[in-house]
Amino acid sequence: MTKSLKTNEKLRNIAIIAHVDHGKTTLVDFMFRQSGLFRDNQEVEERVMDSMDLERERGITIAAKNCSVTWNGVKINIIDTPGHADFGGEVERALMMVDGAILLVDASEGPLPQTRFVLKKALESGKKIIVIINKIDRKDARPAEVLDEIYSLFIDLDAVEEQIEFPVLYAVGKKGIAKTSLTDKNNDLKPLFDAIIKHIPGPECDPRKPFQMLVADLDYSDYIGRLAIGKVVNGTAIRNDNLVCVDEEETITPLKISKLQA
Repeated sequence: MTKSLKTNEKLRNIAIIAHVDHGKTTLVDFMFRQSGLFRDNQEVEERVMDSMDLERERGITIAAKNCSVTWNGVKINIIDTPGHADFGGEVERALMMVDGAILLVDASEGPLPQTRFVLKKALESGKKIIVIINKIDRKDARPAEVLDEIYSLFIDLDAVEEQIEFPVLYAVGKKGIAKTSLTDKNNDLKPLFDAIIKHIPGPECDPRKPFQMLVADLDYSDYIGRLAIGKVVNGTAIRNDNLVCVDEEETITPLKISKLQA
């Protein structure tokens, strides 16, 4: 049988996973800025992905959120996930929609309990992992030891050989810097964008099959109405297409596409 799945090389879907306060949302802020998403003179709040009032009040991410940037003609869909253990379900839903994950680990604290939880979920779902050791500018940073601890964690979680051979970057997230080695003099996030495009596979689907979408989350817009957020598994769709939603009890609900984002 001829393989009918096609890989979209112009698209990457990634989740950023980590223990709470290891720098996920701050890193995403700089990915937005350096990808050209904002104008040079545009004023942008910090932690732009933390849009909920409670998130800004508590300084943590509660709900997984998606946004996208474009790098060298490739669209990168980014899902920022919560690092707090109370919101682990959001991490699992986010991993349903992506083809790879960036594991962020503090260069001083190393892997912590939630690091183990989110990595376990990513490995179980077969995601390609890029490891970033963040905050290497800390006085108490110990990146070499932390990398050994990460390898030990992968082995302890029964990662297969392909998963253990992960690419490693070193970062100062609050300054928007990523490096391929500790001695690298790079001062931007170009190595991170390049690593995503190189190591994270593009999504696969069969465009000849009927449209199928795995819905991972629901939202509501005052302008559009109910929103279904998820990953297209097969087929294609365009704006104003008429679709149906089939639930577990095989109840059919008519739908119409009013907005699409790749």
